[in-house]
Amino acid sequence: MLILALALAATPAFAQRGDREPRGFPPGKAQGMSKDERQRMREDMRDVYRDRDADRARQDRPRQLTPEEREKLRRDIQDANRNLRR
Repeated sequence: MLILALALAATPAFAQRGDREPRGFPPGKAQGMSKDERQRMREDMRDVYRDRDADRARQDRPRQLTPEEREKLRRDIQDANRNLRR
């Protein structure tokens, strides 16, 4: 008898599984994204990660010295080496 009552109580739940739209989705969006939309999203995310990684690499790299700065650094190193030899 208990089994029959449980089976009858579960019947309306099975009957509701028709072609209704899932909760939380607007009508017509039940299938989710199309194949093209998913591919476009993948490419967009790939671009975002690529740009983020490039920005990080730029931040980690020291800035390029100007020719004048390089020349001054070279002279300073030569002077320091001359002083070491003495």
